[in-house]
Amino acid sequence: MTSPEPSPAETPYADRVFRSGAGMAGGVLLLALAAWLGGDALIRGEGRTPWFALAGLVLAVPLVVAYTVRPAVYVNAERVKIRNPFRTILLPWASVETLRSGYSSEVLTSGGDKYQLWAIPVSLRARKRAARRQMQASLDDPNARTPLLQTGRKAGPTRAPSDQALDDLRELAELHAEDPGAQGEPVVRWAYEVMAPVVAGAILLAVLLAVG
Repeated sequence: MTSPEPSPAETPYADRVFRSGAGMAGGVLLLALAAWLGGDALIRGEGRTPWFALAGLVLAVPLVVAYTVRPAVYVNAERVKIRNPFRTILLPWASVETLRSGYSSEVLTSGGDKYQLWAIPVSLRARKRAARRQMQASLDDPNARTPLLQTGRKAGPTRAPSDQALDDLRELAELHAEDPGAQGEPVVRWAYEVMAPVVAGAILLAVLLAVG
């Protein structure tokens, strides 16, 4: 028998991770395409073609990884760690003022700084679908005890995935903001491990173009 998934409040020491499944899938496909085309040019290319292929791969692969595979949000009882394409932001819960989801998911700190959550993209289409399900559920069951569709099947989630993720983060922030371990100031670190190869690839590509 499988046990129910523990709530965020019941897992104070384990990081819970939020990622974009669609973004990661798209990134893997792009990386596979780059490996196929770039590898073919490196092996079979003539003249300076392999060098251009190498420069393109060094430039493009880190960018693809940065925008698709890298973004993630890690949370536990003490802080939220936001891994965006070129920065990692560590926010103790006490420093979080609010989390909001409009056209993008964002966290605002008590110091007035704003950071986007790349790992929790907003889908207006998913939000509209969830709103329709919520309306249908309220029509089928005005008491909201057993939200069923008119067909008798259970209704799907009545919150868009991004909105539900933000709800979970708000719950954690409210629950742990006063905890001793959740105090402190935001820490921001640039992802030099991503930026360095991008710069190197851009320089190599510029040199090849300049040489003619």
